[in-house]
Amino acid sequence: MTLHFPNMAEPAGRTLGDEEVAALERVIRSGMLNSVWGTEARALEREVAELYGSRHAIACASGTAALHLSVVAAAPDPGDEIITTPITDFGTVAPILAQNAVPVFADVDPSDGNLDPDAVAALIGPRTRAIMVVHLFGAPARAGELRRLADRHGLALIEDCAQAWLTELPDGRYAGTAGHVGTLSLQQWKHITCGDGGLALTDDDELARRMRLFADKGWDRAAGRSHESLGLNYRMTELQAAVARAQLAKLPEVVEARRRTAGQLIEALRALEPHDVHLGLPRPDGHAWWLFPLVLPNGDAPELAAHLSAAGIPARAGYLKEPLNRAPLWDAPVYGSSRYPLEDYRPAPCPEAERLVATTLLIIDWNEHYTSEHVKVITEAVAGYLGRP
Repeated sequence: MTLHFPNMAEPAGRTLGDEEVAALERVIRSGMLNSVWGTEARALEREVAELYGSRHAIACASGTAALHLSVVAAAPDPGDEIITTPITDFGTVAPILAQNAVPVFADVDPSDGNLDPDAVAALIGPRTRAIMVVHLFGAPARAGELRRLADRHGLALIEDCAQAWLTELPDGRYAGTAGHVGTLSLQQWKHITCGDGGLALTDDDELARRMRLFADKGWDRAAGRSHESLGLNYRMTELQAAVARAQLAKLPEVVEARRRTAGQLIEALRALEPHDVHLGLPRPDGHAWWLFPLVLPNGDAPELAAHLSAAGIPARAGYLKEPLNRAPLWDAPVYGSSRYPLEDYRPAPCPEAERLVATTLLIIDWNEHYTSEHVKVITEAVAGYLGRP
């Protein structure tokens, strides 16, 4: 019988249970499902801010919404540029376009797919307003270097931590606290979930004020029915917040379990590496293991992914069909028939990112319910591919 790999679309792959059911019942019986007048979203903000040691946490409807808030906080003028990575979900880039800013794609470190600070530095120009870094797959990006770069040029640093709950930076802080704003996601596939939901973290009172206003239609509730600035309705519901709070209590155990089995797999795969084979094992330091990546410099990631998938292991090559700098949307209109602010825009090549997606990057789905038996099955399948006994 083939070993089942639990995934985050089913009960066996989630930590949802009686606590979340009780949280939902609590909110429903209260009669107040809206967070403007409820208590759950504000409590979630306090708990996340305390966990991360941040002055502010702003709850909102999704991780993409949190990133939109972060771009609003950076306050780009139309046509300003925000430098980011081409290996990420489109939710990282959509808020840049939504604010009429221009995404500029910097190349990545070929060892882990995270932004290369040297590549970022080379792209900073007179219209650069911010840097948006993604902690890909839960691996800590070089956020400290990027913060120093941002400070040197008077830029905002935004950290997209959708895949990086409790990822630890080298200085011991959590990812999301090195930048001016950090964002978190509670979408179905993340470490913890309420279906959809997000949070933006900051220590800056003014940035927090801008984000709160934008998330509530620019409505300063203390001033009556008066709208101070442009905003959307990005409010989190009390139902989302209540489930998120129950999930938050389970987060440390979720990350610890993922780290434990990921460490086992690293050791097992390292033992397979002869002198002529390099599996491109991920660095475990600070990693939160949203996914388990391998970078195979010989370019056979698609072949190994197919071999693992045939063995019942949830593995795939590339993560994306193409890196975002090669996505077809750059040839399409942005608003109506207009291409503004992208007239004459063509993203530059990012050779390392393109190579990763095409030939060298392999990802294995990861889950807190994996056991040593799952590690053993993966190891044996990789050994079989390598022709090892």
